[in-house]
Amino acid sequence: MFCTQCGTQLGEAEPNFCPSCGAQLRSPGSGPSFSTNARRLTRSRRDRKIAGVCGGIAEYLDVDPTLIRLVAVLALFCGAGFLAYIVAWIVLPEEELQPMPSPATI
Repeated sequence: MFCTQCGTQLGEAEPNFCPSCGAQLRSPGSGPSFSTNARRLTRSRRDRKIAGVCGGIAEYLDVDPTLIRLVAVLALFCGAGFLAYIVAWIVLPEEELQPMPSPATI
């Protein structure tokens, strides 16, 4: 990692400030440098048939919900599919509501 101000090579520790010029490299207390836009596995509010479990898994994996539902039906006949669905229904949080934009008045 290099300082963007003076070009000094920094160590592996990723400091908050450059030891040579004192430039701020990242905000203090920001923790490790990883993306904070991580997706969460939630039950879907928009694409649900029973509880939104299959729709939420499909949104998380970015696949067609029909494929996830087919796998769930196959798992239902193979044994613990029903129990797994009930556990996911209980454990997975429901996705947060997105605020609706107010209608424009003319």
